Amino acid sequence: MLLMLTSCEYFNVKKTSSEAILKEELQTFNWNEVDKYPTFSICDSLVSKPESKQCFEHVLTSHITTFLQKETIIVTQDIQDTIGLQFQVSENGVLSLMQIDVDSLTNSEIPNIKVMLSQSLDSLPEIFPALKRGQQVKTEFKLPIIISVK
Repeated sequence: MLLMLTSCEYFNVKKTSSEAILKEELQTFNWNEVDKYPTFSICDSLVSKPESKQCFEHVLTSHITTFLQKETIIVTQDIQDTIGLQFQVSENGVLSLMQIDVDSLTNSEIPNIKVMLSQSLDSLPEIFPALKRGQQVKTEFKLPIIISVK
């Protein structure tokens, strides 16, 4: 009888609640990385994350640069500047320009540079949002744009 009572302890199973599992999973979850970066349809064939990210940034940079080259920009002195753009791509693939870091000289020589940069995003091709564990997620990133006007 004693053996039977002590052996019942062996079969006790620790119950784990779904909240405990979720809490443990969230602690190991890396919120700073996505499984797949935002992308344009032209970049869909790339499978590796670095190639996909590079393609996305290249298409975005090329689009902005092409737009700015079509604009007539007149300056009194040469401008060679790197403008820092901070973007956000929503879960729905909507690109928003959150912040523009422009040197004071560039801003004084090209006062409408921020407006032109915002306008350059109006004609972007469709963006597919980033994915994390199969779910579309919001992402933020920074992108440098080199401005050279002579």
